[in-house]
Amino acid sequence: MPFLSQLIGKSVVDYEGETVGRVKEILAIQKSNLPHPQISSIEINHKNQLIDIPLGDIANLFTPVITLNKSWDKVALYQASDQDMHLVRDVLDKQIIDMNGVRVVRVNDLELTRHKDDVYIANVDISGSGLVRRLGVSRLPGWLGGSKKGAAASRFISWENVDLIDTDQPMRLKVASDKISELHPADLAEILSDLTRSEGSKLLGSLDVELMADTLEEVEPEFQASLVEGLSNEQVADVLEEMSPDEAADLLAELPEDRSEALLRLMEKGGAKDVRMLLSYPEDSAGGIMNTEFVSIHPDLTAAMVIERLRELSPEAETIYYIYVVDVQNHLIGVFSLRRLVLEQPMSKVLDFMETRIVTVNPLDTQEDVAHIVAKYNLLSVPVVDDNEVILGMVTADDALDKIIPTAWKKRLPRFYH
Repeated sequence: MPFLSQLIGKSVVDYEGETVGRVKEILAIQKSNLPHPQISSIEINHKNQLIDIPLGDIANLFTPVITLNKSWDKVALYQASDQDMHLVRDVLDKQIIDMNGVRVVRVNDLELTRHKDDVYIANVDISGSGLVRRLGVSRLPGWLGGSKKGAAASRFISWENVDLIDTDQPMRLKVASDKISELHPADLAEILSDLTRSEGSKLLGSLDVELMADTLEEVEPEFQASLVEGLSNEQVADVLEEMSPDEAADLLAELPEDRSEALLRLMEKGGAKDVRMLLSYPEDSAGGIMNTEFVSIHPDLTAAMVIERLRELSPEAETIYYIYVVDVQNHLIGVFSLRRLVLEQPMSKVLDFMETRIVTVNPLDTQEDVAHIVAKYNLLSVPVVDDNEVILGMVTADDALDKIIPTAWKKRLPRFYH
């Protein structure tokens, strides 16, 4: 298969054999009905002028010397539009997202293919071989080019499975948001960690608000703060409202105080109130890491009524693994697991099957104390109550263990509480 790098620098002659210039650039158009960009023209240096020749005027593109199918004076010059990608300028050496491998890689070369009279970009070459090919080295040592059968092929990515990342130099291919939205937030977070702050911020800004929030929750607060630095306050406020209150508080704590306050003013009153409460506690305390979104019900409900209540509340609650039972003053009086609930008879009263021996923590308990409680009693979350036994929130196991288990390991733990 021919490669883009093999065309750059080639001599171009017209139908009569007269040299008219050398190739400097290749242009392509991404048509909506085709998965692969179609080569539209070649750009040559003709007497110190850059001139575009349409592909239709080229007789042989993949020969040692590119030949035109007409004399130079008969060539109809190509007028590039905003739809044209300049492959050398806009694609080579750029970072792309490999949508199948879920990783950030660099474009070292482009593999081209001919179909009838048209030429298309088939694959992106991300191998070391592609980089060396551009230097004009025809043969590579086995250790560099990949001596095993199929090794080189494994370094190609079909154009259909990549997305160009918009940089300061404009790209001619938009990020396919429908593809990006299919990725898991943890995968997106990993991609963001491979990008510069500017690139990461632009990619993050292309996501919808809910996916942006889920993705930010997968990275550390310091990195979150750098990613949202270039976003408007309105965008960030919308994202904060989608995040769990404890995650939102962690992010706000990393931002300058004046911006943090401005964002709180833009948030809806209920969400802002919860976040302000969390910010009032020490950062490494139970109150500072607790989540105020939890499920609480009254003891006079039946199992069937609780299940119906969960259907209404589940979109708003981070966890429904434990259901907390409270009285009319919001005092915590019982707890039961989701497993216990589904095993109960529909008409069983909560008062009859709830557990009254409740393990709790105080909002001023240290994160280490909470982690010890979680580990000792094998809990997925632990409720946080004040001195009057009023429930304020709950701390999930991963947040409690954050200082004990390295973040990279913690992110790999099964998140049973979702």
